[in-house]
Amino acid sequence: MKYIILVLLCLSSSIVLGQEVIEKSGKMKDSLPLGKKTKPISPKDKLQNDSITLTIEDYKIISFARDTTFLDTTLTIQKEYKYNYLREDDFELMPFGNIGQAYNELGVDFERITSYPSLGGIAKDRKYLEKEQINYYNVATPMTELFFKTTLEEGQLLDANLAFNTSRRLNFSIGYVGFRSFGKYNDTQIESGNFITTTNYLSKNGRYALRAHIAAQNITSEENGGLSEKEDQFESGDSDFINRPRVDVYLDDANNKILGKRYYLDHTFKLVRKQLDSTRFEKTSLSIGHTFDYETKYYQFVETASDTLFGDAILSAINDKAILKTFYNEVNAEFYNRTLGRLTGGINVYSYDYYFNSQFIEADGTIIPSRLNGTELGIVGKYTKRIGQFDFKADLKYNISGELAGNLFNASAAYVINKNHRLRFSLHTSSRMPNFNYLLYQSEYLNYNWNNSEVFEKERASSLKGELLSKTWGYLMVKYSNLDNYTYFAPVSDDEIGNDMENAFIKPLQEGNSVSHLKVKYEKEFKVGMFALNNTVMYQNVTQDTQVLNVPQLVTRNTLYFSSDVFKKAMYLQTGITFKYFSSYNMNGYNPILGEFYVQNKEELGGYPLLDFFINARIKQTRIYLKAEHFNASFSGYDYYAAPNYPYRDFVIRFGLVWNFFS
Repeated sequence: MKYIILVLLCLSSSIVLGQEVIEKSGKMKDSLPLGKKTKPISPKDKLQNDSITLTIEDYKIISFARDTTFLDTTLTIQKEYKYNYLREDDFELMPFGNIGQAYNELGVDFERITSYPSLGGIAKDRKYLEKEQINYYNVATPMTELFFKTTLEEGQLLDANLAFNTSRRLNFSIGYVGFRSFGKYNDTQIESGNFITTTNYLSKNGRYALRAHIAAQNITSEENGGLSEKEDQFESGDSDFINRPRVDVYLDDANNKILGKRYYLDHTFKLVRKQLDSTRFEKTSLSIGHTFDYETKYYQFVETASDTLFGDAILSAINDKAILKTFYNEVNAEFYNRTLGRLTGGINVYSYDYYFNSQFIEADGTIIPSRLNGTELGIVGKYTKRIGQFDFKADLKYNISGELAGNLFNASAAYVINKNHRLRFSLHTSSRMPNFNYLLYQSEYLNYNWNNSEVFEKERASSLKGELLSKTWGYLMVKYSNLDNYTYFAPVSDDEIGNDMENAFIKPLQEGNSVSHLKVKYEKEFKVGMFALNNTVMYQNVTQDTQVLNVPQLVTRNTLYFSSDVFKKAMYLQTGITFKYFSSYNMNGYNPILGEFYVQNKEELGGYPLLDFFINARIKQTRIYLKAEHFNASFSGYDYYAAPNYPYRDFVIRFGLVWNFFS
C-alpha cells in the first residue's frame, strides 16, 4: 500500500507541474515530432525557454545491455501483441484460465542469461522482473506512463511509471505494477505487486557513470489443483456448469507465494579519456567498473490441511518455504579504442545461501540437509567491434572455483547487406547446475523431500542460431540446440500411477542422453491499402532417446486487421481478428506445490483454434484497447486446456488503455 501511495503522489505532482502541450506533426503517426533534434533539457531549462521544441528522441529508454530506444506512442500490431499482463509478446506461451496464473511453454529456448542457478518456481515467476529486465531513463521533462487493463471478475491491472530528472545528467524513475484477478473458477485468485525505482547519472566531464535500482516484488496465487470432474462438468459443455464457480476443483485452501527484494548498483570511472580534435567521439578510453547485486527471494506453499492428491504428509497443516539469498560483486576494467574495439575483463565473487527452516530425516535414518551455501569465484570478459557494416560481440563468464557455475559464452556476428536486409549469426554455450529446487527440497509431504546436490551433474547447453531480417522477405530464424544432462520434473513410482495421481509422485530427474531441439520461426506481414495480414509461424522438432522434452510441432498466429485515420485524423483506428493454433502434443502438467511444470506422456492436448477480435484506437498520446478474447469458445468444443486439468479461459471481453503524460 505504501508503494501505491508513493506512486500516486509522484503522478499527481507530475500532472500539477504543468500540462504544457508538446508540438505535434500531422504527418507522423507518433504523437511526438521527429523534428530538429535538441539536447535533453531539465525542467528548469524548459521553464526558462518556452521556445525549445522537444522531440521523441529527448525521451530515452536504456536497457540493461545499454541499448537505447526512444519513447514510442504509436499504435501497431506489435503493441497489440504486447498488451497483456507480462507486457511482452506471448506467442510461445499458453496462459492458464486466470490471468497471471501460470504459462505453459509452446516454444523453448535454452540460452542462459546468468551462469548461476535460480531459486525455482519457474511457472509462477514470469512477472518477477530480473535485473536484466529493468529499464533506465533519460528524459528531457517528467514523463508518466499509465497502463490499465481489466481482469477477470474482481480486480484490475495497473502499471504506473514516472521518469524525471533533476539535471541533464541525473535521472530517476519510480514505478509500481498492481495486479489482482479473481478468476472464473473457484480458488484461482492471483495478486502481484512490483515496485521498481531506478536512477542513472553521468558526470559533467563524462568520466563517472552510475546506474542503480531497487526492486520489491511479490506474486501470490490461490491453487485449486485443477478440475476434478472435467469430463462431465467441462468437456461436456453442460449448461449447468457454464457458470464456472459450479465446477468442482481439487483444492480450496492452498496457495503459493514468491517474494523478493533486490538492490543493484553498477558504476564506472574513466581513468583515460581522449577525444578527437573535431568531434565529440572518444578515440581511446580506459575505465574501471564495479557491480554490486544483493537479492533475497523465497518461494512458499501453504495449505490449511494436507490432501491425498500429493500423497502422505508429516503434518496436517502444510507450510513449505525455500529461501535464497545471493550476493554478487564484480570488479572490471574496460579498454576502448576506435580501431581495436571495446574489451572488458574482470573478476567476480558470488555468495549464495539456500535454506529451509527445518531438517528432514527419512525412515532409514538418512538426513536431508536444510541448507546449500558457498562462495564462487569467476572471471568475465566482453569484446565488441564494428567494422563498416559488420558487428561482432562476444562475452564470457568462467567459473574458477565453486560447485554451482561452469561457463557461459555468447558470440554474435551481424552484417548489414543493405538498408533492407541484415544477417545475424549467434553462438551460445553454457554449463551450470540445475535450479536449487532440483538440488534440494523439503516439504511436509513425504514424497517432496530430496537431496541431489551431490548426484546431479551440470546441465550443458549449446545452440547455433541464424537470422535474416528483411523488409522485403520478413524475419526468418533457424536455431539448433543440443542439451546434455537435461533436468526435469516427472512422476516416478514403482507401481502404475492412476489418473490424476501424478502429483503424488513428482521427482526431479536428469536425462543421461543428449536431447536436440530444432526451431524454425518465420514472421511476415502483407499489406494491401488499409488492410494487413500479419503472420508468425514456428516449427519445432525434438530428437531424444527418452521422451523428456515435449513441445508442439507447429504453432501459428495470423492477424487480419484494418487500420486508418478517422474523424479528420483526430483518431487512429485499428481493428481485426487474431487466429492462434498449435498442434496437439503431450502438454506438460502443472504442480502447485513446486510451482513448476512436469513432463507427462499420457495425455495429448492442443489442436484447437483460439480466436480474438480487437478494436484499438489512438488519440494523441493515449492508446485504447478493446478485445473479445477467445470468442469461439462456445462453438468450437470444450477441449481448450492450458495443461492437464487446467482449462484455458472462456470467452471474455476486456478493455484498457496506455496513457503518456508530459510535464
